Amino acid sequence: MNQLQSMRVFVKVADLGSFVRAAGALELSTAVVTRHVADLEARLATRLINRTTRRLALTESGAAYLERVRSILDDLDGVEQMVVARNHEPVGTLRIVAPVVFGLHSLAPVVQSYAARYPDVVPDVTLADRHVDLVEEGFDVGILVARPMRSASIVTRRLTTGHMTVCATPAYLARHGTPTRPEHLLEHPCLSRPQEQVGDERVFSGPEGEIRVRPTNAIAANNTEMLRQFALLGMGVAILPSYLIGRDLASGRLVPLLGEYRLPPVEIAIAYPSRFHLPAKVRTFIDHLVEHFQQDGQHPRGSRMLAPRRAVAGSPDYADGLPASALRGEEARPRPLLKASRARGVAAPSTV
Repeated sequence: MNQLQSMRVFVKVADLGSFVRAAGALELSTAVVTRHVADLEARLATRLINRTTRRLALTESGAAYLERVRSILDDLDGVEQMVVARNHEPVGTLRIVAPVVFGLHSLAPVVQSYAARYPDVVPDVTLADRHVDLVEEGFDVGILVARPMRSASIVTRRLTTGHMTVCATPAYLARHGTPTRPEHLLEHPCLSRPQEQVGDERVFSGPEGEIRVRPTNAIAANNTEMLRQFALLGMGVAILPSYLIGRDLASGRLVPLLGEYRLPPVEIAIAYPSRFHLPAKVRTFIDHLVEHFQQDGQHPRGSRMLAPRRAVAGSPDYADGLPASALRGEEARPRPLLKASRARGVAAPSTV
């Protein structure tokens, strides 16, 4: 018989002083209750209960055993209640990992509102631009930006879609002219991530279909915020995520380019270890994050993450920091530039 169950039966018999009453309380037959106690006595090689036709009495060993068993069962029940509570009530430390730039510019308000809603949860945020093993490194959730996590043990849930924006400063464009087609990027110093991260080609979709170009990096950096700083210093044309530069576009520090062309969208998702019984802190954070990005069309601070809508020129309406002129992609008159060959095909995935 199950030893733990036999221990519970023994405690009930001792408390009620009767095999019959214990059987009724446990909804077992008297014979089964008797066998449980006999099994314990056989396992311990000692008598726990003295039986007479009129009463039951614990032996000295039985009394000592009862005291320890009762303590063990109380501790076990307490542990089970604690685990059940953690699965039903958000509590404990929530370990979150996210890319550096996305975390700095978009994650803080989400974590703040979650912590306010669930004060018994302590968010522990790590920012890292590297491959992270959620299970091995003990993270509860991870934010993915254009970096799919292929693992049978990981579940991913799409949050929203971001977009890359080609941009430069007004001063740079005044000196070097404004590119109006993807091919024109070949005539400009480009600021981008290393080619091993984004690939050799950039694939634009426009009125003529897809155009593939291979811009040469004047400066490469593996951190998008650094590329933004280079762009603000007028060092070239940058390709940056919209959530990062919304305020720069709104203030006019950066000017959006190639308004009729789009780079492949960037998917933003949340990943978490695949298991059937998610702790309440993980389940509620996932729901909170999804709600944050879906509520009233809200997206990461700085600009809308979905495809930008069209706006009337000169409108004061700002799409979460993105000015109407940026939505239209209005540009200054360009100088003549050389053109590159155009190819049609399947767009390659983009990387932020």
